[in-house]
Amino acid sequence: MKIINKIEKKASNIREYPVPTIVFLGDSVTQGCYELNVKSDDSVSVVFDKINVYHSYVQRIFNILFPKCPLNIINAGISGGKSHQACERLSRDVLCYNPDLTVVCFGLNDCGNISVEEYSDSLKTIFTQAKAIGSEVIYMTPNMMNTSVSGFIKEKPILDIAQKSADKQNNLMDEYIKQGMKTAEECGVKICDCYSLWKKLNESGVNTDELLANYINHPIREMHWLFAYKLVETMFSE
Repeated sequence: MKIINKIEKKASNIREYPVPTIVFLGDSVTQGCYELNVKSDDSVSVVFDKINVYHSYVQRIFNILFPKCPLNIINAGISGGKSHQACERLSRDVLCYNPDLTVVCFGLNDCGNISVEEYSDSLKTIFTQAKAIGSEVIYMTPNMMNTSVSGFIKEKPILDIAQKSADKQNNLMDEYIKQGMKTAEECGVKICDCYSLWKKLNESGVNTDELLANYINHPIREMHWLFAYKLVETMFSE
């Protein structure tokens, strides 16, 4: 991808070339959300950790590969965000930065809340508008959600969320990801398919539910390395 050429040029002559910019547009996983806690009023709060998140790991990888090249990483993830909401904030949170690369990751909140068709249309809008300003685009498929309700969850508010999430994962999620990948292909967008890696782990006997920090949909910090390595691999592809 061109992003690697731009990083390479900047590393070869840091005074002549601009700092490459990558924007990560997504939901709570992109923002850096992990464990859930229930407050005294039964509302649910989220633990935020923006250091141990996949795009931070991507930057750490490039710090090793190209130590002379600064890299401008922009976190445009919002907890609970859906693809159609991202369309509404696209200019403010992405396009205004004129990114060299835009990484788009949605699906966890879209699944079961908006139609597959609306999900596809929203992704197409994001892909098209980002490409229109000259940005390369990667569609990164998300992780799996929980397939069952964990026995570690005791609080009713979280139990309710976990049950709904499991129903969506077991009955709907594959179709959303399939459509998202089809839309990306139709738009000429690179695909970083992390979802299939999670599926392979699950099919191979790995308890993927225990790889979720909240036992619902937020990967543990270590699993963000899977996204990071897969993204860097995609960036180095033709």
